[in-house]
Amino acid sequence: MADSNARVLLVLSQGVLDRARSLAGTMTAAYKLPVSLQVVLRALIEEGLKREDHPGLLTNIERQAQAVRQRRRMARAVEARGGARTTRSAR
Repeated sequence: MADSNARVLLVLSQGVLDRARSLAGTMTAAYKLPVSLQVVLRALIEEGLKREDHPGLLTNIERQAQAVRQRRRMARAVEARGGARTTRSAR
């Protein structure tokens, strides 16, 4: 592991989080070592970055970027119509 550390906040869907927890449990049982969710997520990020030209990875990045663009566009439209705010429960 690198000597320099940075803190990152990840927002993940419940499905992705559940799959990562499941993988952590499977690895814990297979290796008879405690494998945390943080270790699994770090490994997935590192391996994903090694495959920067993988079609599935590129498609996923494009899909997420489009979703962010759409949410921002919708937020600007709501703001322009009068600044109505949405709460988390209303989303």
